[in-house]
Amino acid sequence: MSEQVLSFLFEGEEASRLDKFLVTCVPELSRTRLQNLIENGSILVDGKVAHKNGQMIMRGNIIQVYIPASEPTNLVPEAIPLDIIFENDDLMVVNKPAGMVVHPAVGHKSGTLVHAALAHAPEMVGIGGEKRPGVVHRLDKDTSGLILLAKNDRAHHWLQDQFRLRKTVKTYIALVDGKPPTPSGRIEAPVGRDGVHRKMMAVTSSGKGREAVSEYRTLEVFKDHTLLEVHPLTGRTHQIRLHLKFIGCPVAGDCVYGHKHATIPIKRHFLHAARLTILLPGEVKTNTFKAPLPLELEEVLERLRTVR
Repeated sequence: MSEQVLSFLFEGEEASRLDKFLVTCVPELSRTRLQNLIENGSILVDGKVAHKNGQMIMRGNIIQVYIPASEPTNLVPEAIPLDIIFENDDLMVVNKPAGMVVHPAVGHKSGTLVHAALAHAPEMVGIGGEKRPGVVHRLDKDTSGLILLAKNDRAHHWLQDQFRLRKTVKTYIALVDGKPPTPSGRIEAPVGRDGVHRKMMAVTSSGKGREAVSEYRTLEVFKDHTLLEVHPLTGRTHQIRLHLKFIGCPVAGDCVYGHKHATIPIKRHFLHAARLTILLPGEVKTNTFKAPLPLELEEVLERLRTVR
């Protein structure tokens, strides 16, 4: 995106906060992005640089907004096939396979979902940040299923708000070792960085982590395993895996938070983002997207059903 210079005249009868006014003028940019522009000296009020988000503006003030061009990125689009469930001018809904990392990170400089998405939709460059263009939410590398990618700033802001305000309904299918204490339930346990292994997350004591809430119900019971439907009401890193471990039934195949050696013949953990209900930009009714269980997970269930 090239540099933009926008100009607005404040005509309100009463004084207003600068950042509050700008949100109404440039709805395609998030309040956080606008506040960063203010802090970086990219907003002028009557020709003078504004430095405070809460600066009050008066009737007749002229506000200029300088939106810098997107910085060059080292991301090189890669023509990797994608299973696109839905797509329009604002977003893509992708059925991500297990084993694919969402965005570049240490040890994963290529072959990510972002690399593939940029090849499919080059206009995503810079949307929501150079390192993670289009990313609204994430899935773990070995979790398969539905993930959203925004194709413009307006959609990115809208979709992030849907997740932040908990207006989305996310449904995961998980096979766990053992059985939960009750057929259905609600897990409320804060999640934060592990105090010893800093690359891992953990359920923490109150006040040391972020609020995390998950609900589950039993779908099918096997001899040594249980198939669950899980609804995370918050979106903490590794939340479902940690919460299921917390109630004594870790996700089958999860060698990080569960048993060191998988209890079923599988090369990944059995966790799949199966359904996502969300209100899309410009629409008045929610949409529900679905992704069927991958073949390797269906085969695991079929084997378990033969030994009940």
